[in-house]
Amino acid sequence: MVAAAVILPRRINTPWQSLVKDSKQLSPARRELLFHHIREIAVAVGIGSADCEVVDARGIIKATQLAMKLAVEQLSPPPDTLLIDYMYLPGVKLPQKGITNGDSLCFSIACASIIAKVTRDRLMMELDKAYPGYGLARHKGYGTREHLDCLGQLGPSPIHRQSFKPVKDIIQRIV
Repeated sequence: MVAAAVILPRRINTPWQSLVKDSKQLSPARRELLFHHIREIAVAVGIGSADCEVVDARGIIKATQLAMKLAVEQLSPPPDTLLIDYMYLPGVKLPQKGITNGDSLCFSIACASIIAKVTRDRLMMELDKAYPGYGLARHKGYGTREHLDCLGQLGPSPIHRQSFKPVKDIIQRIV
């Protein structure tokens, strides 16, 4: 689980800003391009993560909140207010606004989404080298047919979430 937080200048006037949207709606090449532009203009960028063990132990929502909290804690200068895609961060003593579909509706949330997605995709490419045969560089760890086929052939690796249903099913068959 990877999350990002960004603080942007109050006024932005760039030729690329109209290209920013929910990271899931952008091609990998477009995300990479925007990642660099966002990093160039951002006042601050923070990235937090929670590994598979944290996700398995705490659940996806709590792991997401932890990753977001870690990202926010890296921001320097600290933010005045948090605009967050959909959720609230307990234990963070800042004004917060959870915006449903925030990565589609809010420029700063979309920018953070792009930073997080590119960071995660890069991590998956590195993990592909450490765990060859799973195709992580191609499917980025998402539950694609290819990924599920690789799991069926190779079994889960140490980086696979045991709480992910296909992994859980494979483990139950082995035991």
